[in-house]
Amino acid sequence: MTIEEVAAYMQVSRFTIYRLVKSRTMPGTKIGRQWRFHRQEIDRWLKERSGGGRGER
Repeated sequence: MTIEEVAAYMQVSRFTIYRLVKSRTMPGTKIGRQWRFHRQEIDRWLKERSGGGRGER
């Protein structure tokens, strides 16, 4: 997924996604000048942040 696709998927702005990946809070991979994301990793990350997983809270 691209920055735009993740932003639409999460219903937040692109700026929010850039801020999260820059702070290394959100899982993503930079390929050249573009960020890419796996939907399964984003879903897992969201679940952990909402308290539904074993992640920190």
